[in-house]
Amino acid sequence: MRNRARVPLLKELPLLIWLVFLWGALWQDFSAGNLIFGAVIAFIVANIFYLPPVELSGRFNPLYALVFAGRFFYKLVHASFHVFWLALVRGPRIRNGVIGVKLRSRSDLLVTATGHALSLIPGSLIVDVDRSTSTLYLHALDVSTAEQAEKARTEVLNAEAWLIRTMGTKKELEALRAETAEARQRKIGGQA
Repeated sequence: MRNRARVPLLKELPLLIWLVFLWGALWQDFSAGNLIFGAVIAFIVANIFYLPPVELSGRFNPLYALVFAGRFFYKLVHASFHVFWLALVRGPRIRNGVIGVKLRSRSDLLVTATGHALSLIPGSLIVDVDRSTSTLYLHALDVSTAEQAEKARTEVLNAEAWLIRTMGTKKELEALRAETAEARQRKIGGQA
């Protein structure tokens, strides 16, 4: 009946904790009895029903998570005012675009987290995801030139970069650091 390998409890623990928290939040009851029942349900769901495995990197940086949360909140507030301003000043004359952005990470967790973070910011919405190439297709507000499209792509890649710093694998983090160092060198070389 079960053709997949058993996931060790330690590796499954973050998923179970998240499911128990979600159970308490849905019922708006964080009493010990409700959370224990939620833990039983989470264990059953994770072990009996087939779920695609969530590959966790095994690392989480709380400092970068805090910076990401602050950056996200700033982007949320800034985008809200920007959308409000566009609605008042430009109204229906706003040009929109759908932009494809190939992400660095192949992790389903990071692709999903990046997509959700971007969709929560006003003025952008993920309309499609190509899982095989880790490409997000983003509907962006007020994009009518190639420069604006490139700026939107850069914003997507910056959001992904902060998520990689927060919870990406060591290999993804090393690749990001190498990419950042290379970009700095190009910038310095271009200015000289």
